Amino acid sequence: MAADLSMTGTVALVTGASRGIGHGVAAELCRLGATVFATGRTIDGADLPDDVVRIRCDHADDDAVAAAFRRITEQSGRLDVLVHSAWGGYERMVENGAFTWPAPFWEQPLWRWHAMVDVGVRGGFVASQHAARLMVPAGRGLIAHLSYWSARKHMGNLIYGVAKAATDKLVVDMATELKPHGVAVVSLYPGLVRTETVLSAGVFDLSNSESPAFGGRAVAALWNAADRMERSGQVVVVASLARELKFADEDGKRPRPLTLDEA
Repeated sequence: MAADLSMTGTVALVTGASRGIGHGVAAELCRLGATVFATGRTIDGADLPDDVVRIRCDHADDDAVAAAFRRITEQSGRLDVLVHSAWGGYERMVENGAFTWPAPFWEQPLWRWHAMVDVGVRGGFVASQHAARLMVPAGRGLIAHLSYWSARKHMGNLIYGVAKAATDKLVVDMATELKPHGVAVVSLYPGLVRTETVLSAGVFDLSNSESPAFGGRAVAALWNAADRMERSGQVVVVASLARELKFADEDGKRPRPLTLDEA
């Protein structure tokens, strides 16, 4: 039986939805029927469905995050799903003519730590705190943190690995504390996603790639899965989940899941 992807009647927040995977997830959850709030520093200019509620927010600014959650509470009174996709560190890979991404850690610019760890990891922690305060009284919820295989192997940048490993550990321990309250937490691993950055690079083999919407379909499938709580605390590979729960990408394809060696 194919997965139920309907999100009608749910309220979702997608952080970092101005572009990239977060943008695709927000648009897809809206298409599937959810009331979607989307945050980002440049969210006002994002090409999202008209029904998506845009909230300008820098997830390094705790006051701005608190204000975003106040607005969600005032407008909807609850939150069912949080997808944390806010992230930094891919920008400015070339500085002063030097490609700094693969540089050894002692030559890494400190702004990259802030972008990946403060915005990505700490931002996910703070957003999850606010989300839990809404979900725990309701006795249900789903929190998905975007993560990646760099949590498990070196992928050219130490800070990148630290941030994703920390995200996965956050998920495991959050899941333990939220389990008695019916709130599931997962690390969501996409494959090669056809984001603006990937497409503009023009160097990737896209034959086994995923649309930005595919992650949104995975979130919807998880929300509707009867065993949602049993998956809490786990890494969920989007392409693997699609094959298991029988849902496809927006083009009807089911990309092959990456392995640790391939990532």
